[in-house]
Amino acid sequence: MNAVERINHFLLQRNNEHLFRKLIITNDLIDLSSNDYLGLSRSAFIRQQVQDDFKNYQFHKSGATGSRLLNGNSLLCEEIEERLAQIHHAEAALLFNSGFDANVGLISTVIRPKDTIFYDEMVHTSIHQGMRLSGAKLIPYKHNQLGDLIQKLNNSDYDIAFLITESVFSMDGDKANLSELAEICAQFRLNLIVDEAHAGGLFGINGSGLCNVSAVEEKCFARIYTFGKAIASHGAVVLGTQLLKDYLINFSKNFIYTTALDTHNLLSVKHSYNFIQINRNQLFKLNTLNNYFYLNIKKLARRFEVCGQGPIFGIIVPGNKNCKEIASYLQMYKLDVRAILSPTVPLGRERLRVVLHSFNTKDEIDRLFSLLLDYKTVI
Repeated sequence: MNAVERINHFLLQRNNEHLFRKLIITNDLIDLSSNDYLGLSRSAFIRQQVQDDFKNYQFHKSGATGSRLLNGNSLLCEEIEERLAQIHHAEAALLFNSGFDANVGLISTVIRPKDTIFYDEMVHTSIHQGMRLSGAKLIPYKHNQLGDLIQKLNNSDYDIAFLITESVFSMDGDKANLSELAEICAQFRLNLIVDEAHAGGLFGINGSGLCNVSAVEEKCFARIYTFGKAIASHGAVVLGTQLLKDYLINFSKNFIYTTALDTHNLLSVKHSYNFIQINRNQLFKLNTLNNYFYLNIKKLARRFEVCGQGPIFGIIVPGNKNCKEIASYLQMYKLDVRAILSPTVPLGRERLRVVLHSFNTKDEIDRLFSLLLDYKTVI
């Protein structure tokens, strides 16, 4: 078998397992799938603020042109890092080019082969990638089951160990008990790392996150906030001590060997954060809609199991083929709902991932529920 035949073999296998992926454009559909929770990507106000600010850079380079350790650093980068450290109540902040980069760059750099990592079994792929590259001993615990975590801690020997979790889980839409996790970390000498990708902008003082709500910010070894969700831009930031920042600048390949974020991207992050600090209307609309969805879940109960606390909900549809067919059916009726398939989620726990936004309406939720209840295939 040559390389081309091998590629074809794997693609055919993926297609037979109903896992074949392809790019689609869904601009004409009602958005119930994106991570633009607050609708900031649609904000004419933020767009104008970015354009006006960008004029100040018209005689300067718009692209970064290099890594930050070469010639890609800028006063704007450093101002945004300082501002994000203030908003998220940390000593220091370091920008990365994506949430994936931030997780891989942080975890694979700080954690070493002789260390141990305890992690929630539902953490997402970028965390898994970072953990694998670290070479550490990996010990998963059952999703949000702290009794299982404690049992595994009591049965483990380690010198340096870490605990990694998301604050809002991207597939199940539920929340980690961060206050109890912080207590466990203190008791068992664990360094707590929290990925706040789906919580930043939605919870805490001025969108500072669930770590703020749970009063564990100072108890974390590191926190990660991404800009591709509620901030409606691109990139990410790692929050921690100045010592951690210096270490990542010196040793993280994902930071050292990548071109810095460009000026327009940085301004987009800046003005989205500025907007969230002074405007709570979008969050109020999202929370109102979230409560409406949650209160009406019982309508689906006779046919579906629903997980999540919002703005992410999972409607369980076992089987990749069946799940994809229902997603296509909803898209045919102009609702952009996506199927999440195994092995991304456990076998038998495939689901329709429904994401609510400040710009969605109660009528759209009613329409979703009606279509699901009218679907003819036996679930």
